[in-house]
Amino acid sequence: MNSELKGKEEVKDLMKSNDSFRAFPLAAITGHSLLKLSLLLGAVDPSLGGVIIAGGRGTGKSVLARGLHTLIPPIEVLDIESLLGMLSQGSTLLRPVGRNLDPDRPEEWDINTNKLLRETIGSDYLNQIEEIPKKVREAPFIQVPIGITEDRLVGSIDVAASLNTGEQVFQPGILAEAHRGVLYVDDINLLDDGIVNLILEATGREQNNIERDGLSLSHPCKSLLIATYNPQEGALRDHVLDRFAIVLSADQSIDNAQRVEITKSVLSHAENNIKFSEKWSEESENLSTQLILARQWLKDVKITTEQITYLVNEALRGGVEGHRSELFAVKVAKANAALRGDENVNSEDLKVAVRLVILPRAMQIPPEDEDIQPPSPEDQNPPPPPKSDNEDSEPQSNENEDNQEQEQEEDNSDGEEESSPEIPEEFILDPEACMVDPDLLLFSSAKAKAGNSGSRSVIYSDSRGRYVKPIIPRGKVKRIAVDATLRAAAPYQKSRRLRNPNKSIVIEENDFRAKLLQKKAGALVIFLVDASGSMALNRMQSAKGAVIRLLTEAYENRDEVALIPFRGNQAEVLLPPTRSITAAKRRLETMPCGGGSPLAHGLTQSAKVAKNALSTGDIGQVIVVGITDGRGNVPLGLSLGQSDIEENEKENVNLKKEVLDIAAKYPMLGIKLLIIDTERKFIASGFGKELAEAAQGKYVQLPKATDKTIAAMALNAINEF
Repeated sequence: MNSELKGKEEVKDLMKSNDSFRAFPLAAITGHSLLKLSLLLGAVDPSLGGVIIAGGRGTGKSVLARGLHTLIPPIEVLDIESLLGMLSQGSTLLRPVGRNLDPDRPEEWDINTNKLLRETIGSDYLNQIEEIPKKVREAPFIQVPIGITEDRLVGSIDVAASLNTGEQVFQPGILAEAHRGVLYVDDINLLDDGIVNLILEATGREQNNIERDGLSLSHPCKSLLIATYNPQEGALRDHVLDRFAIVLSADQSIDNAQRVEITKSVLSHAENNIKFSEKWSEESENLSTQLILARQWLKDVKITTEQITYLVNEALRGGVEGHRSELFAVKVAKANAALRGDENVNSEDLKVAVRLVILPRAMQIPPEDEDIQPPSPEDQNPPPPPKSDNEDSEPQSNENEDNQEQEQEEDNSDGEEESSPEIPEEFILDPEACMVDPDLLLFSSAKAKAGNSGSRSVIYSDSRGRYVKPIIPRGKVKRIAVDATLRAAAPYQKSRRLRNPNKSIVIEENDFRAKLLQKKAGALVIFLVDASGSMALNRMQSAKGAVIRLLTEAYENRDEVALIPFRGNQAEVLLPPTRSITAAKRRLETMPCGGGSPLAHGLTQSAKVAKNALSTGDIGQVIVVGITDGRGNVPLGLSLGQSDIEENEKENVNLKKEVLDIAAKYPMLGIKLLIIDTERKFIASGFGKELAEAAQGKYVQLPKATDKTIAAMALNAINEF
């Protein structure tokens, strides 16, 4: 603790020229009491699992994360530069794998660090730790860029150093640089899923294991993980949300006076950030000192079995899945006790843990009623035991209880006083009466509103898209991954130059690596509309409106829409796959209706359009939305002109089987089918449901299907299939 307090004074001058000093002080942020407490708890115990801040645009998510960094105390690290300066040669090969290594934790030092210390200090360096050069530096604050690649994140071969030495030299990545500091991920929902998985794996294990490019290394990665995202730009996977201890919203209900105060503070900070920070220096110093002391007290904080039982019961009452909720809740309760300066967890710490960890994960949503109040003390007391038929037995039982209480008091007076652990008298997660924090309700509603709109498939290619990672090529290489090729060839340059003295760099065939490219895949929604019968015009009008609605949102997700009405003897591709609203309106000006119902031909035409779209490489999935009652009465042979009407009239009994056989081929072609049955329930034939089941699709009965409803059903199908 003394070294941390001393380090604060040593790095003050350094912080004045650093971005973190110019950051908005956490103490100066208006509102956000829950989020500020959550960030402080995460800083007290970085092993909590991190904090996610959700919220709309301009709600202060990044400001909160950077404001916390100003409070984190400086760290003492091994002075690697001084150690490398003691070596006359070979310093490149002895470069440590990890960064910001703790001088007081030799068990975390990697192989290269131990070799470096052995070369500079001596073989007995573990007994001479005081002689090892150290320095105090500001705790790192590392932001993960949106377009980061795997090698930059976890680390890879240093091409330049490897070319010079002829040996594999490791270059640490961002995970190593963030050790013992803050790893900040802005817009985590926009990051590649593989990158997010690597971050969660390394921070969860508190160690980064590198198994790539012929390397097998590891280094510590104990950092506070803070992430932000806007639910309106796409949802976050439930798996990711569960790995974070605390997930809260930055959206808050504030009045006019608070908005004015926020505006004045931001303008004052922009005018002179140093003067503004000095204005809040006293509050910031107090929070920083409180944080340092809490880190020291955390290891001594105790929580009882009864208190753990209370947290587990709260998780069960909330219907929370898995065990992470109670594990995180225990850590949060202990961190809150340490922040208060107490070595014992009390009822308030348990309430904070339930509010921050368990309540956002609860599957049982409390009633949204502002007038709901906590249960009265009378309601919290257990009901009295039933009276016995013998009236004399009641006084006798009371006397026995009094005697037992007196004996217990005497026992306690003779020995040490036993204090029962503090546990809240009532459960916070009470489905019948529960007082929920408004900020949590805001987050729950925003999460529900966002849904799975951000769930989109991607397409991997070797010709177009964003460079994801290098791969060993199979066949002809279309796009060479120069960085990975040089890393593969670098360790062998020393021996190859001896064989080829006229060449600076020698690349052989086995060194080549290809680029694996990834691009966002759109979805094609094909509206297959029954344009026959008396309700045909209504169906076509609703489908037309749904097409226009989907096209207004198609640009961002690269979705396309097509419309195929079937009537008479054939199905016609009235609107080929397009993203153009103008083209759709022009094509849909005339909408033919009436005649027979060639459902089999409509399904066949939809399959052809879907197959062509999937072959282009720009479409990841195809959804066929069939708006029909499922009553096809025209055989496929007649639609294709293979037989006359008289012959097909004899085969009417096989029409149902013909349609089901065509639908059964949809899963093999990678096509999803959604049937919207427009028949009224009391006259519906039920064939629409059979059709959806044959295609392993979904069936919905909507006799009055509007354009808005159909468009919503199509979007849900894209996200759920």
